[in-house]
Amino acid sequence: MAHLIRHKLTNKLTNAAHTVSNKSQAKVSGVFARLGFQAATDEEGLGFAECDDLDYDYRQGMQMDVLQGEEEGGGMDGEGELEGDSHYQRDGTGPRSSALKSGGSLDEEKPKITSWEAGWNVTNAIQGMFVLGLPYAILHGGYLGLFLIIFAAVVCCYTGKILIACLYEDNEDGLKVRVRDSYVDIANACCAPRFPALGGHVVNVAQIIELIMTCILYVVVSGNLMYNSFPSFPVSQKAWSVVATAALLPCAFLKNLKAVSKFSFLCTVAHFIINILVIAYCLSRAREWAWEKVKFYIDVKKFPISIGIIVFSYTSQIFLPSLEGNMQKPSEFHCMMDWTHITACVLKGLFALVAYLTWADATKEVITDNLPSTIRAVVNLFLVAKALLSYPLPFFAAVEVLEKSLFQDGGRAIFPDCYGPTGQLKTWGLGLRVALVVFTLLMAVFVPHFALLMGLTGSLTGAGLCFLLPSLFHLKLQWRSLLWHHVFFDVSIFVIGGICAISGFIHSIEGLIEAYKYNIQD
Repeated sequence: MAHLIRHKLTNKLTNAAHTVSNKSQAKVSGVFARLGFQAATDEEGLGFAECDDLDYDYRQGMQMDVLQGEEEGGGMDGEGELEGDSHYQRDGTGPRSSALKSGGSLDEEKPKITSWEAGWNVTNAIQGMFVLGLPYAILHGGYLGLFLIIFAAVVCCYTGKILIACLYEDNEDGLKVRVRDSYVDIANACCAPRFPALGGHVVNVAQIIELIMTCILYVVVSGNLMYNSFPSFPVSQKAWSVVATAALLPCAFLKNLKAVSKFSFLCTVAHFIINILVIAYCLSRAREWAWEKVKFYIDVKKFPISIGIIVFSYTSQIFLPSLEGNMQKPSEFHCMMDWTHITACVLKGLFALVAYLTWADATKEVITDNLPSTIRAVVNLFLVAKALLSYPLPFFAAVEVLEKSLFQDGGRAIFPDCYGPTGQLKTWGLGLRVALVVFTLLMAVFVPHFALLMGLTGSLTGAGLCFLLPSLFHLKLQWRSLLWHHVFFDVSIFVIGGICAISGFIHSIEGLIEAYKYNIQD
């Protein structure tokens, strides 16, 4: 009897230790954890990088629910949940109702989404605010820029499909079984057994860079739009960026995205309305369109930057594994990818061409700056509000990735946990968040060039996450089952993506250096 009691006590202590060490991982709010409309209804899907961590949290929740079940079966004698149970919510909402306790299934806690909802999420990710820079890409690429919009849609659609294929392996019966859950899992599997965590670190670094650069772009575009909306005001673009950042400081106090996600759908609808207004204005000037300005000539120095801009506008691969895993019918994923990318390709091509034909060589980095002053201010104010409301999503996702990898990775974390025992954010943890907001401001102030930053991000992380890594992973994990044309496609995409990434990165850096020197001289 004494041995049995000692055994049960040891099990309880062990389970409690595991639960407390894992509670910080289950911090995504109920709204974000569902992955449905709220996580990705943002026009950029910029919470997409955080979605890659949802499967991790999902598995942690399953593990902790099992532990809880073992505790109850081991003679808890009516005791409640342990402090720090898997249902602990950092936002203070307390334990959530568990369908598992009442005989429900885990699927009731995590409802699946239809292929139409999944398509809406992907559309928002690739048809967002940054299409405003596409006419500028046509300015430096002409018809080749239009071809690149089509080419990028085809390649990104293909790499999205092969990335999902890397989640599956054949079982003994020859059936496809999902053995991986995220982009990080795929990367780690490719680097195993020698470097089992290297691939995940590479993906996380690329993810963080893209998220932070996206935050910087929102600050840059906010300052740019305000400056061009009120040119008579004695306020510079950099000063407007400071004002925008001051409004963004409360993001440092975010515990979840419940409040922010409520505005996501409205932001998306507003953006589509703005696009329609721009196209309507362009169509009203159809008689003045400068068809002769659209040529096959390209600006060799600036066209590689346009490649980065176009690639960045199609970025969605990072959240596709989680999206496919949450679909009611994963078999419809390929069809969903086809029609979403065809739709995005058509809309982007028409928007970029019509806008460029209207303003030709006078096309600016952000196309709304070309609108007449009578409507420019109204449109730009809507875009600024949309940018400011969109900023918390990539910011929160970047914070989550940084905290998980540096501060909350169990015993492997480099730094101590930035959350207290009760889930409260420590002072120095809050300071790091504020520092991240300030960093985005400093970058926006010193490099206030929307197109250059967008091209740099697309060349650096966009090409890597959308072109290079999916094709490389597909070759590594699916080599035995690939047909020769798949091998040809993967190798070609890897080579073309590498060339585009290197050339775009070099020219973007050169452009930033020149712009910085010009600002210093001024």
